[in-house]
Amino acid sequence: MKYYLIAGEASGDLHGANLMRALQQIDSKAKFRFWGGDRMEAVGGKLVKHYRDLAFMGFWEVVTNLRTILRNIDFCKRDITQFQPDVLIFIDYPGFNMRIAKWAKQRGIPTHYYISPQIWAWKENRIKAIKRDVDAMYVILPFEKDFYEGKHGYPVHFVGHPLLDAIAARKEVSEEVFKKENGLDQRPIIALLPGSRKQEIAKMLSVMLSVVGSYHEYQFVIAGAPSQEYDFYKQFIKEENVHFVSGKTYDLLAHSYAALVTSGTATLETALLNVPEVVCYRGNWISYQIAKQVISLKYISLVNLIMDAPVVTELIQGDLCTRNLKAELNKLLDPNYREKLFKDYQALREKLGNEGASERTAQAIYDSLQ
Repeated sequence: MKYYLIAGEASGDLHGANLMRALQQIDSKAKFRFWGGDRMEAVGGKLVKHYRDLAFMGFWEVVTNLRTILRNIDFCKRDITQFQPDVLIFIDYPGFNMRIAKWAKQRGIPTHYYISPQIWAWKENRIKAIKRDVDAMYVILPFEKDFYEGKHGYPVHFVGHPLLDAIAARKEVSEEVFKKENGLDQRPIIALLPGSRKQEIAKMLSVMLSVVGSYHEYQFVIAGAPSQEYDFYKQFIKEENVHFVSGKTYDLLAHSYAALVTSGTATLETALLNVPEVVCYRGNWISYQIAKQVISLKYISLVNLIMDAPVVTELIQGDLCTRNLKAELNKLLDPNYREKLFKDYQALREKLGNEGASERTAQAIYDSLQ
């Protein structure tokens, strides 16, 4: 079979790679062409566009890059036509993927969507386009099945969360080896996860680093995204007690005592690796004001959304400042606070179901094509 996958962000690259591996196990003749990143490329096939050239974060950023986005859409349609895939697999990235889905459906190309657009948060009217243009939807959050089937009468597959697979599959490295290989000393680690896109790193990293001077008994380590070079991060580093590790986020988190994490998939990864965290978000002011008007959610982090409770603290926009970060970080270092958080994390893991999301999704896609 010929599979064409479209992922537009780092998390999509991770989940796309795991799905491709699972498809290879079922279909020995699988051929892949995809938009994604380094992880998908490592599995095999042809990388058409890297997500670092696609990810525009926020309403204002999308508007100002609209011409580039439209050019990418036209190019994608031509590339799909030339490849003639047996199936199109969309991985999140809805603004782009829903446009391609509409086009593909009109041409009779099977359309499968892995990791639903978050229409339960905003743009709920997208359900009309999903019903019309998406042949099969694979959801990874437990409440999404009720949302689609109960509220909108659209059947979906709940496959479990693929992060459970990604974390279970990682090769464990001892703390001693990890610290030695990355030039770290024996002090406890506080991890800084400022995101994967230049826009968010530029907004997040400086404020995260502003607390460093108050915690000399800890060492701070920035989790570098595989898509960004160290030179980009270097401009924000002013303190000596700051280290940098690239492409080893799971190993870093596995040996961290606490973490400051930019809102996104990383908040859930951090919780599943049992690391106390503060969730941080600061976006373009115009984009944020627009988002407040159209997004009707109590929380921004996946941890709190899944649990429907404020399990982890969220510092958003103006609340994200040095004083508040220090206050929340002090809580994370308190043994009693940590004990309660670990219990909540265990409940979170139980809600997400079992491992095997990638395999279940791959099997369902393959079976549908027979």
